[in-house]
Amino acid sequence: MKIVYCICSLQNPGGMERVLLNKVSYLVGRRGWNITVVTTDQKGRPTFYPFPGAVKMVDLGINYTDDNGKHPLLKILGYLKRKRLHKKRLSALLRQEKADIVVSLYPSESSFIPGINDGSKKVLELHYCKFFRLQYNRSGLLGLIDRLRTRQDERIVRRFDKFVVLTHEDKGYWGDLPNIEVIPNAAMNMSGRFSDVSSRRVIAVGRLDYQKGFDRLLQAWKLVQEHDEFRDWHLDIFGQGEWRDMLQQTIEKDGLERTAHINRPTNQIGDEYAKSSLLVMSSNYEGFPMVMIEAMACGLPVVSFDYQCGPKDIIKNGENGLLVANGDIRGLADAMMSVMGDEEFRRKLSVNARKVVSIYSEEAVMQKWTQLFTSLVEK
Repeated sequence: MKIVYCICSLQNPGGMERVLLNKVSYLVGRRGWNITVVTTDQKGRPTFYPFPGAVKMVDLGINYTDDNGKHPLLKILGYLKRKRLHKKRLSALLRQEKADIVVSLYPSESSFIPGINDGSKKVLELHYCKFFRLQYNRSGLLGLIDRLRTRQDERIVRRFDKFVVLTHEDKGYWGDLPNIEVIPNAAMNMSGRFSDVSSRRVIAVGRLDYQKGFDRLLQAWKLVQEHDEFRDWHLDIFGQGEWRDMLQQTIEKDGLERTAHINRPTNQIGDEYAKSSLLVMSSNYEGFPMVMIEAMACGLPVVSFDYQCGPKDIIKNGENGLLVANGDIRGLADAMMSVMGDEEFRRKLSVNARKVVSIYSEEAVMQKWTQLFTSLVEK
């Protein structure tokens, strides 16, 4: 079988990039399928994660991100121009590739890809919750566009042969669509090592931007550090992004330099999970919290805001982690301290956290994908 995946780029250490790596590695290595990954903004940069040599890489040179930071009107005009070029180049490529399946990971081609008559079945794979465009609460022209595009999304997803979301929670927001499927991401131990939850270290992982909400985490960590018994604990954040300077300034302003640190991304994150005792997720929104299930697969308990979407599907409150009302900073700090201050409780959560692998195993998840692809081709 021949499959084409479409994504913006692969140079970042994000969850979507890692999930794609895991999928194509399985499909190439275990199934022997022919896989091509098409990007729009790679710009000749190396992939952050090493992809199998058998995977064909094609960059279309659209470079949407070159318009970031421009005046909203110029950004809109630039986007429309680049989108026309994107449609032209992707259409030509797909007619040449003659794939069985083309998968859009919801970058800019999602609005036009169902109309490309190349003989392939079209699948839309959404790595965000339905309301991801509205989470920034932007005002003015950009806010209006966010609302219009959210309504447009409801029409776009119906045009695909299959529309795949990551959680049952998100499926409920879309309604009873005839083409919708739920396929979660797989929980994989990234290093083969497990945490014994004895270290006095809390970890957080993700891009340093609004979505991940590390400003909220630092507010909670400041409250934790008001208690003498937790001053020998450390918080390590792994990530990169536009909020790095702002977050570092917050650490310094609040006098947290000794216990809170921002670290560069690593492709050996499994080793960092194994050296920690607790993962904290302070996100404003997710599609499916990949970091959460990866950390749990390494035996880490999780304290998380109950954001949209994902935590409800994964965390059994008090059994393998703790859920806190979204935005409750004091509640997040209290939940962290309840786990940090009770080693027996941590060990119980850790044992149950590792069971996530049986629910979200690679084999079970990839079986769902292969069945979906095979059924589409047979039709």
